[in-house]
Amino acid sequence: MKKGIHPEYVECTVNCTCGHTFTILSTKPNLRIEVCDKCHPFYTGKERTIEKGGKVDKFKKKYGLA
Repeated sequence: MKKGIHPEYVECTVNCTCGHTFTILSTKPNLRIEVCDKCHPFYTGKERTIEKGGKVDKFKKKYGLA
């Protein structure tokens, strides 16, 4: 690596809106984020899965044929 052209990495404190705090290495000393692994629906198991039917299923449901 060339000297003098790369930013210095410092220990960064990351604060989430849910209150979770952790440290990483970054070029900035502090970061504020909206979603972390403790409050994101995919990681917490609160993810909502929507099962979509095809056009035929929607037609049958709409006209009471199912």
